[in-house]
Order: sequence, then structure tokens, then C-alpha cells
Amino acid sequence: MSEYRVPLNDVETSLEIKKSRFIARLCHAKDRAQAMQLLEVAKRDYPDARHHCWAYLLGPPQQPLSVAMSDDGEPGGTAGKPILNVIQHKGVGDVMLIVIRYFGGIKLGAGGLVRAYSQAAQMAYDQLITCLHVDLDECSIECEFADEQSIRHWIALNKAEVRTVVYQHNVRLTVALDAQKHQDLMDFLAAFKKVNVFATGQE
Repeated sequence: MSEYRVPLNDVETSLEIKKSRFIARLCHAKDRAQAMQLLEVAKRDYPDARHHCWAYLLGPPQQPLSVAMSDDGEPGGTAGKPILNVIQHKGVGDVMLIVIRYFGGIKLGAGGLVRAYSQAAQMAYDQLITCLHVDLDECSIECEFADEQSIRHWIALNKAEVRTVVYQHNVRLTVALDAQKHQDLMDFLAAFKKVNVFATGQE
């Protein structure tokens, strides 16, 4: 089972350092496409900003499926990397964090930029609310009409979900459940004479 914290709310904070304004926007993103869509929204919302720097971490924070970052024109390693570094120390997955900079005319230097982007990212996390995300495996169960209620009862007791139901000559349930419960489900279904189980996408 993959279980980890994810953002529940979108956060936007603002910080001014030596006349430069840093706006941090932290959002939930389930994949790269959604993260890039959030970046485009930020660019539309702040079209006249000098930089739209960002980093994301997708999947479980301890073993992410994907991480990426961009300095967006800032000196290499002074924006995307410090943003990502903050993300990697928070124990929250599926995160897209964009820091938008309006240049105020005073150069901050490499060290100053690293501190500014880190501080802006940290401020966003200070206002973040998270919730628990659990990855569920899907399978399809074919059963007799008479057995449906018993199977649904087991599903409810084990905090699984019935996602779709198709009634034809029998009942076909698409079920999402914790991967660790899969063997328990198979053991339970073994008591029924006419039950077939398929991985999602298999027939």
C-alpha cells in the first residue's frame, strides 16, 4: 500500500526582499501534466513577472515517482533546487510549488537568491493543510446475483470501494482496495462457487 500526505488546500503567500517580490503558490498535482497546467495558470495570473521558478514532487515523498525543477532564467541552482530541497524535507507528496519573482532592481547574489526562494517556499508550507492519500488497486469481480450482497458487505467492512457495477447475465463489480487486502479478498471469494476475479483491463 502506498499511503502518504498530500496538499488539501492551495496556498499563495508573498514575501518582499530588497524590493524584489516573491509569490509562492503551492498546489496539489497528481501528474506532470497537471503540474505544467498549474504553471501556465501562474504565468497567466502574473504575466509581467520576471521569473516563474518551480519544482514538483509526484508520488510518495520518500520514494517519489518523479521530481523536476526549473530556475526559469535565474542563475543555475539558485531557484528550482532550493524550492525542491524544501519540498523534499516536508514529507508531503504530489506537490507543485511555483515561486514567482518580480525583480525590484537590487541584485541579491547567488546566496541571497537561494535564501529568498527557500524562504518563500517555506512560507507556503507554513499555511499548508494536508490529508492522507491511499493508493488503491483495482480489480473486477464477476459473481452471481445471489452473492452480490455478501461480497458488497465484505467490501464495506474492509474499506474498499465499489467503483462501477454492470448487470448482465451476472454481476460485474469493479472494486478498488488496499493492495494488502487483495489476498484477504481472494480467500473470502474462494467460498463462492461461481466467482471470477480479473485485474483491471484483463478479461
